[in-house]
Amino acid sequence: MSAPAVAVPIGTRLRQVARQMEEYGVGCLVVTDGGTLRGIVTDRDLAVRMLAKGLDAEERVDAVMTLPVITVDVTDDIHVAYRTFRDSGVRRLPVVDGHRPVGMLTVDDLLMDVFQRVGDLLGPVAWSMLEGPSGPCTTDQS
Repeated sequence: MSAPAVAVPIGTRLRQVARQMEEYGVGCLVVTDGGTLRGIVTDRDLAVRMLAKGLDAEERVDAVMTLPVITVDVTDDIHVAYRTFRDSGVRRLPVVDGHRPVGMLTVDDLLMDVFQRVGDLLGPVAWSMLEGPSGPCTTDQS
């Protein structure tokens, strides 16, 4: 996960939300009120909801944020995150400690986890192939 989650207060104007996304290079922000998670806003929310509703950049973020927020707990196992992504269809999950956001987990983060696990699994196989034929599965053709 990326930590900490990039957050904006619930009264933040949409113009500032877009600036924060650009500044931090992220596609979503958590929306908080006194440190408590209240919503999530994505670049898609800005592009689709803001434009579809005819809102201007001075509207507040709560006009377009997504509710309810689907989250995972900081103590959850990685398999809970996989299942939550699969069941919900979202691409980003705020990671919370109680009601306080502490990080952001993305589908891309889990893809990197998968690639790492495959690499760890196949690494020894690749090295054994580079070292040449040997071992119990090799036949002698001499």
